[in-house]
Amino acid sequence: MSSSATAPPAPSRLPRIVAASLIGTTIEWYDFFLYGSAAALVFNKLFFPDSDPLVGTLLSFLTYAVGFAARPLGALVFGHYGDRLGRKKLLVLSLLLMGGATFAIGLLPTHATVGAAAPVLLTVLRLVQGFALGGEWGGAVLLVSEHGDARRRGFWASWPQTGAPAGQLLATGVLSLLTAVLSDSDFGSWGWRIPFLLSGVLVIVGLWIRLSVDESPVFQQALAQAEARSSAPGASSEKLPLVSVLRHHWRDVLIAMGARMAENISYYVITAFILVYATTSAGVSKQTALNAVLIASAVHFAVIPAWGALSDRIGRRPVYLLGAAGVGLWMFPFFALTDTGGFGNLVLAVTVGLVLHGAMYAPQAAFFSEMFATRMRYSGASIGAQFASVAAGAPAPLIATALLSEYDSSTPITLYVIGASVLTLIAVGVAKETRHRDLARVDSAVETEPAGTRTADAPIA
Repeated sequence: MSSSATAPPAPSRLPRIVAASLIGTTIEWYDFFLYGSAAALVFNKLFFPDSDPLVGTLLSFLTYAVGFAARPLGALVFGHYGDRLGRKKLLVLSLLLMGGATFAIGLLPTHATVGAAAPVLLTVLRLVQGFALGGEWGGAVLLVSEHGDARRRGFWASWPQTGAPAGQLLATGVLSLLTAVLSDSDFGSWGWRIPFLLSGVLVIVGLWIRLSVDESPVFQQALAQAEARSSAPGASSEKLPLVSVLRHHWRDVLIAMGARMAENISYYVITAFILVYATTSAGVSKQTALNAVLIASAVHFAVIPAWGALSDRIGRRPVYLLGAAGVGLWMFPFFALTDTGGFGNLVLAVTVGLVLHGAMYAPQAAFFSEMFATRMRYSGASIGAQFASVAAGAPAPLIATALLSEYDSSTPITLYVIGASVLTLIAVGVAKETRHRDLARVDSAVETEPAGTRTADAPIA
């Protein structure tokens, strides 16, 4: 098969495609992280006022974790239709669902107004957020991976990944500004709603850009070939993407899930749980903790494309392994610096943690995309990424908060992150390097493989 499908697109097209993916993921992550920050700062008082502060925080983080529980369902649904109908249509739908749910949270009555119905409504909207995000990530990174220059895929595909720190930066920045200009009582009574309502404006901008891009040429080519095969005399019907993933790529799904353990757990400990730990154990103000995360997120945004470019030069695995090992080793200094209560030390702790996290997160988009064939790529990448989030990111702030409550020490939390790092080192260590694979050729390789075998490396033509 020719590799023309992976040839670089026109220079004027690729930046627009990258921008469409980036702005969508930024908005999606803004919505998702905004909830996490609000859960740490105010939701315990607004929706669980009858509990003591730490128990209220645990309940607040429990609704935060519920969003992760819906992400695998989103991965299955969006992956199926994304592999059947295309990446673009599903990305538009995910943006509408996420933005609508976030805007609705800004309008929710609190426990003081409607009682127990308030946390129930909050949980339902959190489920919608999780469902949408479960389908967003796979489509956004594939749209860039399948358009981009194969030799620089790690760099280009890392840009949608910057949507996570950009969303974190935006969410934390808005919250930090509001907590700086509003009193605690004003922020708790009405100020917290403003960031959620702003999501409506962001979604309009995101849709305008996302609707202007073309469907992935690799997907269009694969779809045409699949239709030609199905119309041939005696041809059998095409298998569901999920069935094909489990038949041809089950090892890759497990590797992707293992690869996400350290990346996902460390991120939510460093950015979400730190807001609880710094304010309760280290005596740091909410404003100081938010500012530290804000600065670190800006650095995180800047280093992700650099890590992605490095993965094009030396491979996805070496960069990923460096990040997994680094995050595990950094956890003891991370908490030691935070415990000093100094702003500079807190900024250093969070920034170094996020730089090391970026070494895993940057090559992840290209790494996962290169594992799967086109007609099952959305399903495979999404399932591997989002099913892992249920065991990794979902309970991370909850487990960390529970460990802090039980032991009144950061050591168990450190060991928790180190254990995740070991799992990721094993998963990535047994994976094959993928940076030389041609996304169009992966389909031909899969068609000739026995069930259950790994896709062979296909060098770029």
